[in-house]
Amino acid sequence: MTGGSRKLPRFYFNFRSPYSWIAYRDLMDRYPDVAKAVTWHPWWEPDADSERLVIENGERFPYAAMTRAKHLYILQDVRRLTCDRGLAVAWPVDRDPVWEVPHLAYFVAQDHGRGAEYVERVYQARWEEGRDICDRDTVAALARDLGLPADSMAGAADDEDLRTGRGLEALLALSRDGAFGVPFFTHGYDKFWGVDRLPAFVASVRSVRARGEAEQQPQPDPLKSSPTDFAGARSGDQGHAGGCG
Repeated sequence: MTGGSRKLPRFYFNFRSPYSWIAYRDLMDRYPDVAKAVTWHPWWEPDADSERLVIENGERFPYAAMTRAKHLYILQDVRRLTCDRGLAVAWPVDRDPVWEVPHLAYFVAQDHGRGAEYVERVYQARWEEGRDICDRDTVAALARDLGLPADSMAGAADDEDLRTGRGLEALLALSRDGAFGVPFFTHGYDKFWGVDRLPAFVASVRSVRARGEAEQQPQPDPLKSSPTDFAGARSGDQGHAGGCG
């Protein structure tokens, strides 16, 4: 789960959103080949300091707070989606969350080669165990579970180099890609928003891969074909409509 060329398929994931968790589960459980092909990019609601940095760099965070009616709808909708998938959800309670705490820690885990395991463990802690992932003690405990440095993981939000470096770049990338919500997927110029667009994203990724594999297949050299290869072929120009030459 690393960054890469913007031409590669991207998955903007978010630990806060139940839809991002559901999309993650679908990607891992139903489309593991695509999960390995995508580049993974964290998406989170910035605190005041991070938002200031984004504005100073000429961008704005592309998100608006949801209404109460939308929040109530999400509770119903997520219940339907999780029941369809046989998932049990434990709704967490967020108390003054700072989303840099779990999301910037992802980069630390990534540096230790454990980014994928960290994403899995955080989603499990939040949506299956109902834990407060913005609590630094929780992040430290998850780090210890994975054999990662607990202090640097729990304190990632206080690391100014990380916040103003890869953290800022991740937030600026949201604006560049127009990632206004999660889960959000991009493949070249094509954008896919929401759990229900995941199959279309998967089809797009797989079609390009299949085309590339077909192009890599060895083709017969017509100059080396034997006369019998063309037995029964009609003579003359058998070009078709729209052909050239």
